[in-house]
Amino acid sequence: MAFITREELGASEAAQELINHNVPSRIGAQDASVFDYSEAAYETARTRLGWATLASKPPRDPSEIAVIAQQARCEGLDAVILIGQGGSAQAPQTITKLHSREVPDEIPFRTMDSMSPVYVNHILGSSDPARTLYIVSSKSGSTLEPSVLSHVAWKYASAHIGSERAGKRFVAITDPGSELEQVARKNGWRAVLHGDATVGGRYSALSVFGLMPMACVGIDVEKLIAEAAQVERLCASDSPDNPALQLAAFLYSNYQQGRDKFSLLMPPEAQVFGLWVEQLVAESLGKHGVGILPNVEVDAGILSDPSPDRTAILCNMGNNEAYEHAKECLHPSIPVFRQDIFDSGDMAEQFLIWEYAIAFCGWLMKVDPFDQPDVESTKIAVRQILANRESFAVPQDPKGRAAYTEFALDDCPFADKVYVSSMLLDQLDAGEEIDIDRALRLLFKSMVGGDYFSLNAFLPFRGVGRRETLERIRHRVADRLEACSCLEIGPRYLHSTGQLHKGGPDTGVFLMVSADEAFDISVPHEDYTLGTVENAQALGDFSALASRGRRAVYVHLRDNDSEYLQSFADAACSAISAAYAVKAH
Repeated sequence: MAFITREELGASEAAQELINHNVPSRIGAQDASVFDYSEAAYETARTRLGWATLASKPPRDPSEIAVIAQQARCEGLDAVILIGQGGSAQAPQTITKLHSREVPDEIPFRTMDSMSPVYVNHILGSSDPARTLYIVSSKSGSTLEPSVLSHVAWKYASAHIGSERAGKRFVAITDPGSELEQVARKNGWRAVLHGDATVGGRYSALSVFGLMPMACVGIDVEKLIAEAAQVERLCASDSPDNPALQLAAFLYSNYQQGRDKFSLLMPPEAQVFGLWVEQLVAESLGKHGVGILPNVEVDAGILSDPSPDRTAILCNMGNNEAYEHAKECLHPSIPVFRQDIFDSGDMAEQFLIWEYAIAFCGWLMKVDPFDQPDVESTKIAVRQILANRESFAVPQDPKGRAAYTEFALDDCPFADKVYVSSMLLDQLDAGEEIDIDRALRLLFKSMVGGDYFSLNAFLPFRGVGRRETLERIRHRVADRLEACSCLEIGPRYLHSTGQLHKGGPDTGVFLMVSADEAFDISVPHEDYTLGTVENAQALGDFSALASRGRRAVYVHLRDNDSEYLQSFADAACSAISAAYAVKAH
């Protein structure tokens, strides 16, 4: 195992380049000219560097946030439900989950970021609305998921306790003047907290978007911010001892050598932190045909063989036995960076280190770390599908052809439709017809060295064995095809790795899956259901991928029943084995 020391990283060429150009201190001073390598990057940076001083110069006094949270706690809380998506939700979900393991009798914290009716019904029914605080977080105030889910939650709470009492159970966190603020004011919500317009969603961990949910579950946000200010000063220093500079040097130096993927190895109970890292890295760096793919992994054995396109970040989370086992599993040729995280109190420090490090990587890679140019394509497609599914036009691929073809699966017992991108259909032999097995084999046979696989699932993950069934596909790809393999949950990944899938290098191979929902939920004020939105998002993102010439297959299951899911996994694993057999010969 090739551990790279912090001293080596601080003396590396990448680190010295950052120091020589005073990149850390200039970002810390919110000097947008550091990103003047492109006009677009400079213009974005002018309005997106507020995150760099959130700890030392908080735009809102953390004590005020603590008071608002404490008032709600004193009235009696059985649960806090955060309704949000992407950066607005991932950081508070991370720290509150780790905090709950340390203080098990604290108020339960739940995140509603899935469109699955099964999941939404579970979250809503898990606590009494009269003793639940619903926090609706949306920077723009018009993001589809929190907008739709907040309408559903509001209807549920109002039906149980009346709209006047329900208003006192809702808090909005959004930028000034947004659509969400207007809804909150109209319905008499408990509070409207304004975000800082100069802080983007994925860099908002220590803003009100993160601090309010943290305070509601008993975390001392005043202490957290005070301690974070010390780390912030270190991250903004032009010094080889800067931990953010060291992390950036590790990622970028290996990226230059073709290692454009890293596995974040951590125990299952801390996986939520990996999801935050995933959205920060993928959405910040995956664009204009380049990117670094983060891969959250709990099984270090997957990296026991040489992997020339990967590095590993090994998280030491206080479990020495698990840490030592992971060290033993890693192949000695794989570069490794060690990261120590011992409790939830370390999270603010880690948020800052990673935020600064990824901004540094953006500078080194000469990409804009604060925009997300390819996320909008899926949003546009979803809006068109929801407006009129029948009139949605198949886009063109880079060669000017229909980007994909839809095939009915009349004889398949578990799926009714499969969509195959044009780039895969090019590999079809003359006279061959598409069925589920042929579509899956085309997908996995297309994989070559340096590719990665992503299983993008718009399905409920609740229920015995459901996630394990999907993990079986992911692990089979990693084991047989020796590729970096990811399992992504829709729609969450659309605001995370979805940017890299569409904007990064053409090395991704995508299998998407959705299903009809037996017990769907109508969306108030709209003529569609949550299940309709979920399926529209799956098709919309598949369409966006196919229009960029990506290798992708989208399978729609007849039902989200576990038996159908098992049959789907069996078919996928069979296709993976077939691809393995071809490559072996």
